[in-house]
Amino acid sequence: MNYFEFFTLPRHLHIDIPALEKQFYVLSRKLHPDRFAGRPPAEQEAALTQASLLNDAYRALKDPIARTQYLLTLEGVQLEEQSKSATDAARASGEQKKQIVPPELLEEVFELNMQLAEMRANKQMGEEEPELRRDLLTAKDAFDQKMVDTQVELESLWSQWDSALDSADEPAKLASRDAMVTLLNKRGYIRNLVRDVNEALE
Repeated sequence: MNYFEFFTLPRHLHIDIPALEKQFYVLSRKLHPDRFAGRPPAEQEAALTQASLLNDAYRALKDPIARTQYLLTLEGVQLEEQSKSATDAARASGEQKKQIVPPELLEEVFELNMQLAEMRANKQMGEEEPELRRDLLTAKDAFDQKMVDTQVELESLWSQWDSALDSADEPAKLASRDAMVTLLNKRGYIRNLVRDVNEALE
């Protein structure tokens, strides 16, 4: 049973969060271990399994990005290059994680990487360049705004997905799915850039 089915929801990306929360608390009470204290071990184990699934499902569905990623996983898509598992694997192996630079960001990313390299070099030498810091703060503000913009775009794609699902329009579903993959990869890349800038500015 997938998370949407667990909460008897269609695979929509626009979700009534207060209703989801209410249902979560009702099911939490129903599956609480104390209610199964006197039951046979098999029933206790089954209730624990259901409670664990409930918590995982609620965590994934209440968060808009996690919900989108989970839906894409159900649709056979794995956002591997920007994913946490890819980051963890790269750290464990000591290799640099392969990341796909969104084409429209190439020029800005090149400039930002040059500034970051200069800031790191200055730090090693114990030097401080106020102008470089200002440039990095300006770049950070620009990329923060891009994060906001991707959220707006994503919500528009949710509407397209939900509409295509309701009308069983497979081509429209595929188009919105592929657009969400591209956008989430872009969002993941921008998030990593913002993290790198924050680290450099510390």
